[in-house]
Amino acid sequence: MTLAVDPHGFSRDWFAAWNAHDIDAVLAHFHDNAVFTSAYGAEIAPETGGVFRGKDAIRAYWADALTRNPDLHFEPIGTYVGANALVINYRNHRGGLVNEVLIFDGDNVIEGHGTYL
Repeated sequence: MTLAVDPHGFSRDWFAAWNAHDIDAVLAHFHDNAVFTSAYGAEIAPETGGVFRGKDAIRAYWADALTRNPDLHFEPIGTYVGANALVINYRNHRGGLVNEVLIFDGDNVIEGHGTYL
């Protein structure tokens, strides 16, 4: 299996959408039934265990995160390509290193994981 999206174009669009705080533009590439996990999500929504199922739950989590972090901004470091995955490495607005691990089904993200250093 090979990745169905242009990895560098996807990454460029992903950064632009996040830095514009445009959640809908980020979610446009996600499957309706996508799952996203995040240790930060577990901190701000402990009842979820950091697991958000479906676009609506992911949107709600990201909207809350943006409200809590109005200065959110990501600086790209690298994009790494797998057979059906992308890893987007960046530095966040607090200077922390982050990887987003995105698993694709066709051209849609079906599973994502926010990982932090």
